[in-house]
Amino acid sequence: MPLTRRRLIAAGTAAGAISLASLDGKALASSAFEAAKAYSAAARGISFLVVQDGAVIAEDYPNGGAATRPHELASGTKSFCGVLAAALVQDRLLTLDEHCAETLPEWRQDPTKTAATIRTLLTLTSGIAGGDRGRPPTYAASLESPVIAAPDTVFRYSGGPFQVFGEIVRRKLVADGRSNNVYNYMSERLLDPIGIRPGGWTRQEDQPNLPSGARLTAQDWARFGGFVMGGGRLNGVPLVDPDALAACFAGTRMNPGYGLTWWLLRPGLVPPSPFGALTGLPGEFDGLPDVRMAAGAGNQRLYLIPERNTVVVRQAAGIMEAVSGQRAHWSDAEFLRLLPAR
Repeated sequence: MPLTRRRLIAAGTAAGAISLASLDGKALASSAFEAAKAYSAAARGISFLVVQDGAVIAEDYPNGGAATRPHELASGTKSFCGVLAAALVQDRLLTLDEHCAETLPEWRQDPTKTAATIRTLLTLTSGIAGGDRGRPPTYAASLESPVIAAPDTVFRYSGGPFQVFGEIVRRKLVADGRSNNVYNYMSERLLDPIGIRPGGWTRQEDQPNLPSGARLTAQDWARFGGFVMGGGRLNGVPLVDPDALAACFAGTRMNPGYGLTWWLLRPGLVPPSPFGALTGLPGEFDGLPDVRMAAGAGNQRLYLIPERNTVVVRQAAGIMEAVSGQRAHWSDAEFLRLLPAR
């Protein structure tokens, strides 16, 4: 059966399985994506997947890749935190603007940490850093992350705030009489209903690392993207709080190109220093549609393009080389301009 007749079933119907269905006639042919496929493959790409209107319309697994092989998302894992926060808001376990110190009494003696909120933590504007490279701290150790500035004064890309968020979630679950395992909650509320089966998730002290560590197939990452782009609905019913999910795509004064754990490819973007392929050069994203992105070392990418109802996944080898500074050439702007407009 031709590739253009494979449909990625929406979450909640057949648990995200792949089946065959006719397209509506407006979707683009797979051949239109040859330039983008070649660009991805030349940069050590191992998977390339385009889903439009819920249907797989382009797919490629070069350089030894495979559709069934889960791959490390690296920092692409971070974007699960924003959606997890939206689930917690719907369950009335937290609000985005509550102070972290409400749950973390250890922070109440530090004026900067006392002022930090869940929102500033997840937009990386809390003034809390730590865990910049390599293995992130444990949840408990992350509470000792250094203070670099007052909240809402600086953007600092680092892993520590996500582990702090994990500890807050853990304590919220315990206070509500639930299991203290953050992964169990995330599976119950998000992964299982959407139909995602991770091929692994790095843990410390039996808790999932939240800045990195998830391993997903391209198809499962696309399912997650489709769920998010669809407003977090399952069978027409919101699975997460809509307003909290929308906050994932609102930039800040410190970084208009970063929302609540999601990159926003727009003018003013401040790149993730000290490593990462985003450049944020003036004019780089001019003319592109609204693009939301989850991004990881080695140029792991999940792009959401709402105006085209399109999700694009590309995964690549070489994560450890990227972390050590040996990167294949990659430009999100160049790649996105190779994708044909609908």
